[in-house]
Amino acid sequence: MLMCISDILDWPTLKKIRAEIEESEFEDGRRTAGRYAKRVKHNLQLERESEPAKRIKATIVRALRRNPTFHRLAIPRSIRPPLISCYREGMDYGPHVDDALMGRAAQKARTDLSVTVALNSPEDYDGGELIIHSPFGEQEVKLPAGAAVVYPSSAVHRVAPVSRGERLAAVTWVQSYVRDPEMREILYDLYQVREMLAKADPEGEETALAGKTYTNLLRMWSET
Repeated sequence: MLMCISDILDWPTLKKIRAEIEESEFEDGRRTAGRYAKRVKHNLQLERESEPAKRIKATIVRALRRNPTFHRLAIPRSIRPPLISCYREGMDYGPHVDDALMGRAAQKARTDLSVTVALNSPEDYDGGELIIHSPFGEQEVKLPAGAAVVYPSSAVHRVAPVSRGERLAAVTWVQSYVRDPEMREILYDLYQVREMLAKADPEGEETALAGKTYTNLLRMWSET
């Protein structure tokens, strides 16, 4: 399931993040790439241990956790500290699949979902589309600033070459309480049904039944 969420970061937060980025140094993005991705990754990333990077990463994780759509879609158990990526003219990221496990040995987490958050406007650059391979063919995504796209970490994806300007994005990964993507989609759909019933008839039997079913399926399918 691929979904775009428009309201992860508001304009004041984006301005603050951009100001932090302008005062920071970038390093070769291949330093954080897996064994096979190193061959196709051509971008820059904010130095991970710099104080601005730490503040930006914390801001983005908080914004994701606060967003109700993201919460219901991902059912996040853990969210990795984001990488802040920069693509300048001629840079791209070839086809790859994200690592299945991330983190240090004692804190490794499974990657169920990948998340890309746009940090600047699509008018700031040409090219740079995120292209995700799916059973329905390639899906191109070019987000407005502050929006995010959530997609399966198991999907082959790439970033098209930037031909003008600069593309800024934060990328992170989620381990969900519900491992199976089809189960997560059912839960998301059922939650939507419950919300619609609650608006139409808050005290109705159907509303209570939908709520009960959602809660018990989440209980049945969750891994803690």
